Amino acid sequence: MPIYKRSWFVLLSCLIFPPAGLVLTWLAPGSAWKKSIASLFIAAIGVGHLFFFYGLRYEIYGEGAPSKLTFNTPAAHDALVEQSREQMKTVAPPVIAAPAGPDLTAYWSDFRGPFRAGVYDQQPILTAWPAAGLQQLWKQPVGAGYAAFVTALGLAYTIEQRRGNEVVAVYDIRTGIERWNHSWPARFEESMGGPGPRATPVFDEGRIYALGAEGELQSLDAATGKQIWRTNILTDAGAKNIQWGMSASPLVAGGKVIVNPGGASDRSIIAYDKQTGKQVWSTLSDTASYTAPMFVTLAGRQQVLAVTTSRVVGLSLEDGKLLWDFPWATDYDVNSAQPIVVSPNRFFISAGYGHGAAVVELTLDGTVIQPKQVWTNNRMKNRFNSSVLHQGFVYGLDEGILACIDVETGALKWKGGRYGYGQLLLASGHLVVLTEEGELVLVKATPEKLEEVTRFQAIEGKTWNHPAITNGILLIRNANEMAAFRIGKTQ
Repeated sequence: MPIYKRSWFVLLSCLIFPPAGLVLTWLAPGSAWKKSIASLFIAAIGVGHLFFFYGLRYEIYGEGAPSKLTFNTPAAHDALVEQSREQMKTVAPPVIAAPAGPDLTAYWSDFRGPFRAGVYDQQPILTAWPAAGLQQLWKQPVGAGYAAFVTALGLAYTIEQRRGNEVVAVYDIRTGIERWNHSWPARFEESMGGPGPRATPVFDEGRIYALGAEGELQSLDAATGKQIWRTNILTDAGAKNIQWGMSASPLVAGGKVIVNPGGASDRSIIAYDKQTGKQVWSTLSDTASYTAPMFVTLAGRQQVLAVTTSRVVGLSLEDGKLLWDFPWATDYDVNSAQPIVVSPNRFFISAGYGHGAAVVELTLDGTVIQPKQVWTNNRMKNRFNSSVLHQGFVYGLDEGILACIDVETGALKWKGGRYGYGQLLLASGHLVVLTEEGELVLVKATPEKLEEVTRFQAIEGKTWNHPAITNGILLIRNANEMAAFRIGKTQ
């Protein structure tokens, strides 16, 4: 009998190279039904080969179900990022004339920009894009994760996963060249989002405050990356990590860095001294949400607006005292979207998974702040995609579909345009939408109807990261690629 028909050779072929094993199985002696069963076994081996050796994955998008087959080997991607950064060291930064208009400053230094509102108003943007899309300044691979960019002094800061480390990385905004990076050992990974840190760093007075997915909080010199202080907020709070990791950007306000690890025994929300890292106060015993705390003025009182898994709260910045609370419990204990201050005494709040939205009014009764629901409905269900406010109307992704609602009444004005679980921001009376598939889309912010102006493919891969704009430069990234585009009008 020829060797290729011997059972041991066929079995070996199946294990080493399943397609060859499949051919040899049907050439070998035996009944058709036995060969059919063997073929199923070989097919399973083949899928295993694709998974372990070629990076086959069924990528999960925002709907929560497998959506797309991809070939992505994490080690290969890490090597690609490393190769890119090494090449940067050998290339002299090009001489680029400073752009016209405002200097590059710390304008977009916070998560979702000034006041965490997702609004860019530093200068007008282009509202008629070229057919091929916006002018690309640079594009390159990036480490995994779902943080966005913040900017200061011509640099863009983010946090990435590179092999077994979380890495705060800093890039020249106009060239994409890495200036410095600072890392620590940590690797958080879960089945839906994959690996990587989730929380966007914050720039404040020459320092970067970065939070890793496993609770590592570090204060770094923004010019050099030198560590100033560190702690772990989960350890400090005696808390377990939540399902999708620490995702809420730290809030820097009043000389404090405020985070929400979700510990029991009055350690749900913690404030640290921003200079030293020493704990100043802690409060509440709620489970952590994925929503970042905000510093706002409501009902005439400056306060920390925070969201836990069960309620929205107002806290005293000075000592963490609870000023008021409003019930806001959701399915699966998931609150991820940012609230919006819509008037001096009202805020908008939304949650996905079938929950809905509400506007809450705060009234000062003597020294007590009383919250009251103005309206609630299920017309805007922000999952982990925050809305924006423009001229009395809220625009956001209602479970992946763009919608517009009247902030006074909650009435739905229109709904349409399936952009998936991407992100959006407001600029020059338009919505800049970064879709879940990595497209950039320009939509007029009007309550009359959905009016899409233009779109183009900007980056490849699942994109959940928030866009950022500073001095007319649009910065975007996902877990695979990062890019910069000129979106500001020439002065």
